[in-house]
Amino acid sequence: MNRKVLFTMLPAMLLASCGGGGNRPAPATTNLSDAGLNFSDPDKPIVPEKGAFSFNVTAPKNSLALDYNQMLVFQNLEKQTNVVVNYTNLSESQYQTQKQLILADTRNLPDALYHAGFTNKELVQYGSNRKTIAAIDQYLDYMPNMRRILTARPDIKAALSAPDGHIYSLPRVEEMGLKAYPNLLFINKEWVGKLVDNHELSFNIDKADLKDGFKLYRSQLREILSKFKANDMNGDGSTSDEIPMSFVSGNWQGNESDLIASFGVPENTSHKILKDENVTFTVQDPKWRKAVSEIATWVKEGLIETAAFEDGQDRFLAKGKVDSRGNERLGCFYWWEMETVISPEQQENYIVMEPLIDDETNKQYVGISNELEVEKGEIVVFNKTVNKEILLSYFDRFYEPYTSAQLNYGPIGIVFEEKLDENNKLVTAPVPEGKTVDELRLKNAPMGALCLTKNEWDHYVNMEPRAVLRLERLEKYEKPFTIQGLRSFPNISYSLEEINELAKYEQGFSDLIASTYTKWILAGNEVSDADWNKFQGDLEKAGMEKIRNVNQTGYNRFKAGQ
Repeated sequence: MNRKVLFTMLPAMLLASCGGGGNRPAPATTNLSDAGLNFSDPDKPIVPEKGAFSFNVTAPKNSLALDYNQMLVFQNLEKQTNVVVNYTNLSESQYQTQKQLILADTRNLPDALYHAGFTNKELVQYGSNRKTIAAIDQYLDYMPNMRRILTARPDIKAALSAPDGHIYSLPRVEEMGLKAYPNLLFINKEWVGKLVDNHELSFNIDKADLKDGFKLYRSQLREILSKFKANDMNGDGSTSDEIPMSFVSGNWQGNESDLIASFGVPENTSHKILKDENVTFTVQDPKWRKAVSEIATWVKEGLIETAAFEDGQDRFLAKGKVDSRGNERLGCFYWWEMETVISPEQQENYIVMEPLIDDETNKQYVGISNELEVEKGEIVVFNKTVNKEILLSYFDRFYEPYTSAQLNYGPIGIVFEEKLDENNKLVTAPVPEGKTVDELRLKNAPMGALCLTKNEWDHYVNMEPRAVLRLERLEKYEKPFTIQGLRSFPNISYSLEEINELAKYEQGFSDLIASTYTKWILAGNEVSDADWNKFQGDLEKAGMEKIRNVNQTGYNRFKAGQ
């Protein structure tokens, strides 16, 4: 089956996809006199003739990506819809510096922003207050896919809805069950095996246990790390180049939250979680104090490198690669997946561990992150745009499952085969020699606005093998140990008054936590009663209860909206 036939047949198979809703009448249009326009049949173009309607969309992009006008996925969308969209690409850094200038130049606004990155505050400011951006929920008669999404998933509708009830942006929805657990613990089994062979440990380990699912008490890992530091584990004649343990402190993935959680505190990088439906700050928990005190001593003893609190993601990843003589350096680390960190030829030397066992309770604990699988603010359309109905109908095609998959990973004919498998699911094509999956994706996939939920994974597209492997690891070695009663804090909407209230306190509150945590960690000492009590008082002065109240009110409203 060739690409043209496949692209023609795929939309007809989409109608059981993500759902939708909304019953406001669409506003009258003065410029759509052509009776041949189509807003409901996914097998037909939106516009009878190409070129009758065109739009200008500004979009930041990854530096490795093709110009969006040259991307096959967008070229195919133009052929399918006959809607011409001219993309003006900026670098991601350019967009961040120019975004406010673009919005301020109201006479020269583009028709829409893709990868808009609008915050809650901006959606309220430019939507509810200034009416600069369109209330997309008023155009659902032209958006059958989005209507189905909002009908089938009230939680997504609640996440997108502003306090005034309107929806001011199109979302990115990628539900794989991965983001809530951004850390897995890996250890070099070859190094541990050497310690066992040399009888260097005070406790018994059977080398047969050195496989995925290996588990240790926290005190046992500490002893192993001390041996990693003291010995020439990689056999290069030096004991100075081994890194016993590392991570990237505060990073969205591969951070120390699970290490802190092993003490029984539901930690994440936000230090905020819903516990039994109540907004909870982990930094008030005495177990957080205990965790920080112990981790500080690990840093002082060189078991965790201080660079874990200083280096970024790129520097960390370089440590997982062998040196010029082929020697490994990392003994133990937290990351999203081991395969991203370790050189391919050394990956068999590392295993994934279960969460550490708490020495005091004999239990294993992990928290969950607030990384979101439903992200709003991906696309905004400006109210001044003529024929918004047509542009929004074009964007609505992004939410067809096969199109969502191509937007996320790359097009049919490059990333996916030109035929479906026996289950009518897209099939990943072999990666060309000399290329990597990531390179192929970054070049050919704009990502951004799309919808891939369990329904799409079940019926339209197969997950990448790496994602499948990570899900398997999470199901076996991470999720069963989640502290009871936890829920990630969702992507809720705030009123402008609430946004302004948070603006008074949140940054100072976050800075206080970050500076205190770093100071205690690098001091290498146990947190004293006086320091702990002062910190708790400083949190109160920084507006902790005001922040909690706004978040709880917003969450209660979000929950009621479902």
